[in-house]
Amino acid sequence: MKQGSGFSLLQPVGANAEYRRLPDNVIHDIGLDEFCQAISQDPKERRMIANVLSDISPDPSTALYRRQIFSDILRLPELRKNMLELFSKIQFMRDFSSMHKTFDEELGLWHLFHRLDELDSYIKIVETMRDCISDERISSEGLIALRDYISALYEDAFFADMKKDIAALKIKASDVKSVTLGINVNERFEAVSMGLVSVNSKPFKKSGIVSNFADAIASKDKLNDTSEWNGDMHYHLIDKENSNNVGAFIEKLGGFTAVRSNPFVDANTRSTVVKTPDGDGTGNSTFYLENIINKMLSSLVRKLSDTLGKYANVAILDITGLVPEFVYYIRCAEFISGLMEKGCAFCEPQPVADGENLMEAKGFYNLKLAMNMENVSGIVTNDLTFDQKHTVYILTGANRGGKTTITQAVGQLFVMAQGGLLVPADSFRYVPCDCIYTHFPADEDKTMDLGRLGEECVRFKDMFSQSTSRSLLLLNETFSTTSFEEGYYIAKDSVKAILTKAVRTIYNTHMHKLGEDTDELNRESSGAGASSLIMRTENGERSFKVALAQPEGSSYAKDIAEKYGVTYDMLVNGS
Repeated sequence: MKQGSGFSLLQPVGANAEYRRLPDNVIHDIGLDEFCQAISQDPKERRMIANVLSDISPDPSTALYRRQIFSDILRLPELRKNMLELFSKIQFMRDFSSMHKTFDEELGLWHLFHRLDELDSYIKIVETMRDCISDERISSEGLIALRDYISALYEDAFFADMKKDIAALKIKASDVKSVTLGINVNERFEAVSMGLVSVNSKPFKKSGIVSNFADAIASKDKLNDTSEWNGDMHYHLIDKENSNNVGAFIEKLGGFTAVRSNPFVDANTRSTVVKTPDGDGTGNSTFYLENIINKMLSSLVRKLSDTLGKYANVAILDITGLVPEFVYYIRCAEFISGLMEKGCAFCEPQPVADGENLMEAKGFYNLKLAMNMENVSGIVTNDLTFDQKHTVYILTGANRGGKTTITQAVGQLFVMAQGGLLVPADSFRYVPCDCIYTHFPADEDKTMDLGRLGEECVRFKDMFSQSTSRSLLLLNETFSTTSFEEGYYIAKDSVKAILTKAVRTIYNTHMHKLGEDTDELNRESSGAGASSLIMRTENGERSFKVALAQPEGSSYAKDIAEKYGVTYDMLVNGS
């Protein structure tokens, strides 16, 4: 999460917030896997978004820091557009960058020149990013801090030197037109080694081989006493058709005529001297020459490349390392913006450090449900509060009456809020949780060894042992895979244990008797309270609204029976 600079868009600089990873099943159980799937077509981006949402911290300042950044990005569509265009350039450079070259590979001169071009592009990226976040409408602490950081980086003498050095090196690199090599010969006038003499800004001119060579060795004045280049020598283009390779060409006294009477003994040039290979088989003399030059320049190139690498840490790691965090906000903003245009209500969640109200949500709804509705005007919203008196909710109601939908919606509120996003509600004030645990029915193939009830018990014990008073438990038909008597016995003891830890919990179940026993459970509790929450019905119709009340149980069944004519009297009398 943190970059080389220590700066992050996901937590304030210097924050020591602790994070816990949500269990793998949670995002799926609360229905946010579809949200992550719908946000991006890129599998890597979807995984990244799911990972950010799955790492949660109970620190309110972290949640607020994220939410402010998200609000800025949501409010400024042009910022999103410009950033995405910039990120596309960065990704292109990453895909085709020479920086993927490993340190075990030889670093050639042309690799160095290409590196210069890349770093020059990264400098322009830093400048573009600085311009992007210079919008005066930006108000979040995180983006303002990033703007200040990039401005300081841009104005720093080191960055200025980098711009100047790379610009100068690029000019020098573009001026390279030829390379002068010196050749050492033995007493038989056979080439034994060659070394770099100079890198030149002008190309050599073609001239006569024989006359140049004859002039060079016939006259005492033409035969140099030193190995220093004096500029008074000629060059003849290697004739590829008449020479199999450079080595053979030199042995036949053709090609380079930079003949020296003294071998290369200077310490500065000794490291650049290379043996001419016998029968190298290289038909392409240009390729061979580049190979020779690269070997001679490898030490110099590596030193320059290391220096450029230090620049790259500034221009690349510190800035482009923030790209995934930006993408997280931008993709979520694009998607939520589209839902808002569709008519879905979203609000800025308000995290608090502590308080009597552990959660107060008004007008909230299930995001997964809204995503799959063409007409969102039909969404039914609800209100719910977690406090000391209402710490554990026993939620009962008819099949397909909305129990699971409500349970998922509460989990969505916390995950999205702590991820810094707007949430599907009219208002949401909450104490952030340290983790969320879900206990939904498992797939049958996961219960083969222990049996369904055994698997449920093992899973519940594990999540309960990890939970704290800052956690959130979402139980969906837990312990319902056995008989009512057995399930009720285990469920009641489990709720008692939850109350001792005062863990915020929604337990949706068909065991109406558990809801009826909340008074008894509260008498045995030392502080936290349990409440019966029902999915209301109106004239036998599901309303999808919750209410604090005793379980409807048989009254609902009676309404349904009367509606469809299956009471005893109606069946017997045919009415």
